[in-house]
Amino acid sequence: MGLFSFLSQEIAIDLGTANTIIIQNDKIVVDEPSIVAIDTNTGKMIAIGSQARQMHGKTHENIRTIRPLRDGVIADFNAAEMMIRGLIKMASSKKSVFAANLKMVICIPSGSTEVEIRAVRDSAEHAGAREVFLIHEPMAAALGIGLDVQAPEGSMVIDIGGGTTEIAVISLGGIVANKSIRTAGDDFTLEIQEYMRHQHNLKIGERTAEAIKINAGAAIPDIENPPPDFMVRGPHQMTALPVEIPVSYQEIAHCLDKSLAKIETAIISVLEETPPELYADIFNKGIYLAGGGALLRGLDKRLNEKTNIPVHIAEDPLHAVARGTGIALKNVDKFHFLMR
Repeated sequence: MGLFSFLSQEIAIDLGTANTIIIQNDKIVVDEPSIVAIDTNTGKMIAIGSQARQMHGKTHENIRTIRPLRDGVIADFNAAEMMIRGLIKMASSKKSVFAANLKMVICIPSGSTEVEIRAVRDSAEHAGAREVFLIHEPMAAALGIGLDVQAPEGSMVIDIGGGTTEIAVISLGGIVANKSIRTAGDDFTLEIQEYMRHQHNLKIGERTAEAIKINAGAAIPDIENPPPDFMVRGPHQMTALPVEIPVSYQEIAHCLDKSLAKIETAIISVLEETPPELYADIFNKGIYLAGGGALLRGLDKRLNEKTNIPVHIAEDPLHAVARGTGIALKNVDKFHFLMR
C-alpha cells in the first residue's frame, strides 16, 4: 500500500444474469439483482438493482426495465455499462470519490466467445476500470468453495447460475474438461410460467414464477422435508377473472424435469471427456455444486443417483463464485495464470 493507495480501489465482480455481487476488502458490499430501469424519453437510468426489480413487469410506457445480461453474457451493452457504473457507485459511496485507479476482476462463463469477452472488458473499462482481469466462473467457484485448484488432482465443479450452467473438471490450475450450457435458473423460471399456463390456465409473471421456484422448487418428487404448497394468484387465461391455486413441490419437480435432464446429459458428457486418473479423484472426492440452482431441493440426491458419485453443495452456493473472484483479486500475482 503506497502513499496514494486511497486513490486506488480494487473490486471483484460476479456479473451474473440474475444477480451482480461486488466484493471489496473481502466483504460483500453490493448484492443486487442485475436489472436497470430506464426513462425511455431521456435514456437515463432511474433505478438499479432491487429498486428496478420492484418495477419489473409493472412499468408504464415511459419506463423500461432491462436485464442487461442474458445467458451469462452481455445482451445490452449500454444498459450493462450503466448497471456496472451504478453498482460501483453503490459500493464506493462510503469511500473516497477520488478513486482514480480502479482495478477489477470479473468472472465470465467458460463458454464465452471472444466477442462476449470483449463486451465485458469494454463495459468495465467504460465504467471506469483502469485494469480488468477476467476469470472463468467454474475456476472462481472452485476457489470460493475452498478447493486447491493448483493441486495435481481432479475436482469437478458445477455452477448453476441464472443464465448458464458451468461444468468443469479442474486440475493443476487449469480446466481439463468443461461444458457451458445455457440451461439454468432463468429456464427453470420460464418452465414454471409455461407449466402454470398449460396446466392451470393461469397467467403469471417472471417474479411470481421465481417465487414459486424458491418456495416450492424441487428436483425430485420425493424429498425428506417437503415445503408446504405455495399459493399462486393471478388471472385465469379464459375468463380473466382472479384465481388462487396451490402448487406442490411434486408439480414443480415434474415441470423442471426436462431442463434438469439437459444438465445431467452435460455432466455425463464432461465425465466422458475426463482422463481416467482425474475421474478416480472425482469419484473419491465427489462433485461440488455452486450457484443459485444448487439450492433446488433434492438436486444433490438426483445428481448422485444419476452419476453414482457423491454430490456436495457448497457452504454458501449463492456467493461461492463471488468469493472466489474476491480471492483471485487478492492474489492476482499468484493466480495470474488463471486470468485473461
